[in-house]
Amino acid sequence: MSLWNKVLAHARARRLFADGDSILLAVSGGPDSVVMLDFFAGQARSRRLKLYICHINHKLRGRPADADAAFVKKLGAEYGIETCILSADVKALARKSGTSIEHAARNARYSLLSETALKKKCGLVATAHHSDDHAETIILNLLRGTEPKGLLGIPAKRPLCGKGKKRVELIRPMLAVSRREIEGYLAVNCLQSRKDHTNDDEYYTRNWIRKTLLPLMLKKQPRLREHLGELSNKLSHILILPEKNQP
Repeated sequence: MSLWNKVLAHARARRLFADGDSILLAVSGGPDSVVMLDFFAGQARSRRLKLYICHINHKLRGRPADADAAFVKKLGAEYGIETCILSADVKALARKSGTSIEHAARNARYSLLSETALKKKCGLVATAHHSDDHAETIILNLLRGTEPKGLLGIPAKRPLCGKGKKRVELIRPMLAVSRREIEGYLAVNCLQSRKDHTNDDEYYTRNWIRKTLLPLMLKKQPRLREHLGELSNKLSHILILPEKNQP
């Protein structure tokens, strides 16, 4: 099954989006978000989708981060999609809140995505998390010690924010495909993307899981991603989480 068919099947099964929807695409410039953008751009005309791009510069990597923003701006122009380039001083936010850089970045990212979606009258925000991200999240939660809710991993769809009658939901259409499939799609279609080299630093546990642990586990069980996805799907029918506790 092709990447597009897998994503479409996943979107239909989870009712992620419908004809005529307005969708804000969170595009970092990395391989996964570039492929997600290409997918939605391909669906836009036949599905009458109204698309917007949002890129957030966390001000953590200096010139490389600025280059990422410029790349996404250019990408948006090539696809003919309105693009918003936003920034957040994550280090300052972390100091102010007394939280980690990762936590502050996540909060800033979803806050800006929510604000932009409401401003652009988008009912959906799409992020490009894929099946490897989902597996990594479950394994990370297990290593840290987790309640059953930690085994849910990354939900395909959840409420993001709401003001009055205006509701915005967060969707993850790429959860049906792996990092390898995404990289293969980029190569076959000659699509350019940016690389965040901080993702290679195995000092951070998630990066170690991504680069060392998960590949070893996949050698023993190539269907590990699917097994973890099936587990979280079964648990999702049992556990009901408050919005603030969802990834």
